[in-house]
Amino acid sequence: MRKHTLTALFCLMAGASACIVSCKKDSAPAKSTNEAGVSQTTLDQISALGFSTAEVRKVDGGYLVEGDILLSENDLTTKVNSPFLRTAKEEQYRTNNLVTGLPRVITIKVSNLGTAFIAGTDTAIARYNRLGLTITFRRVTSGSANITISGFNQGPSGGYITLGSAGFPTSNGNPYNSIRMNTNTAAYGTNPNVLYVGSVIQHEIGHCIGFRHTDYFDRSLSCGGSASNEGSAGVGAILIPGTPSGFSSNSWMLACSNGGNRTFNSNDIVALNYLY
Repeated sequence: MRKHTLTALFCLMAGASACIVSCKKDSAPAKSTNEAGVSQTTLDQISALGFSTAEVRKVDGGYLVEGDILLSENDLTTKVNSPFLRTAKEEQYRTNNLVTGLPRVITIKVSNLGTAFIAGTDTAIARYNRLGLTITFRRVTSGSANITISGFNQGPSGGYITLGSAGFPTSNGNPYNSIRMNTNTAAYGTNPNVLYVGSVIQHEIGHCIGFRHTDYFDRSLSCGGSASNEGSAGVGAILIPGTPSGFSSNSWMLACSNGGNRTFNSNDIVALNYLY
């Protein structure tokens, strides 16, 4: 993304478009880590899964890639067996694994976050539940939950700020169990806008139930900069039937946020109803 485009465009799926490469000068040894101290071995594993190695960061629980996807150490050794897809620009994509056991209620708990994150969670839940899907969401305040939303604090890097992160459904049909939201004031300010926070949580829930980025094949469509393909990443990028071609700037699963309120567009609703 060009820095001069960052008026109100914050990255949900961050990362520079250029690949990280090892460099030699005269007889100096090749670079063995990136700027965040991630080893070249780990970067190679991430690349083999089909993810970009730009802006990879070590975080609690694993590695943050492309801004909002969390890969555990176990994920790094996953065998890639899914096809690589690249097709029309507004068709929706899902992972190989989806939430099963439908109809199903998915519980969500907000852990140690402020009122704006709680209200944002309620906003996201209400938006999903209004669609009448075979999955519904309910926020709980005690006990265990299917998805726990917690915080982390990370400032901007390279002109980007990570707003949140999540992962994809497990092979046993459960949603990904964690969403992490950035509590750094550079992400949402000192008085977070509930609709903005809710839109990010809505996006991360989308990952938890099996949605890839609408523009996974070219993140520049929402993030700017040079074209960058996220790849099948070992989790699949399967076209959801019924979603028409033609780029849209409004999908809730675009890689980069527009810096404000964003909810489902008509094709997002088609995709959600097809799967759930």
